[in-house]
Amino acid sequence: MEPPEMINAGELVLKRWEPEWAGELSAAVHESLAELQPWMPWATDDYGPAEARAYAEQSVENWARGTEFNYAVFTTVGELIGAIGLMTRMGPGILEIGYWTRTPYAGRGHMTAAVKALTRVAVTLPGIDRITIRHKPANGASAAVAAKAGFTETARDGDHVIRDFRP
Repeated sequence: MEPPEMINAGELVLKRWEPEWAGELSAAVHESLAELQPWMPWATDDYGPAEARAYAEQSVENWARGTEFNYAVFTTVGELIGAIGLMTRMGPGILEIGYWTRTPYAGRGHMTAAVKALTRVAVTLPGIDRITIRHKPANGASAAVAAKAGFTETARDGDHVIRDFRP
């Protein structure tokens, strides 16, 4: 199972992470710390180019292992607006989608479009029966993206809401 390295999502392009984008990733995270910190433990005040490069390099390794398929989300003119990925951590036949949006691009429907595009790809992958999104109940932005992308709440797992899209 391997999704494509690039996905066209209309006004957006999802591209497999490359380490040379570390500077832009670091800038995007810093610009968005206020929105990311309540939900993303890795979003710290000292997140910098070294951490961003390590993330991108780890993404390359995880892709090769087939455990995570992480993408940078760009506008068609090359602006980094966030990140999205498919993770296998919930077990066989299940892909979990995770995402975040750079603050200036939030609320414009970009991440909903990216989730829809990645979901269309994910349901075509062999052996996949379920696509899921997990988010904290208080994370209204993530809940809205999931709902608008066609995911419905199916369970609560500890302190997470589970939303599924079943092909």
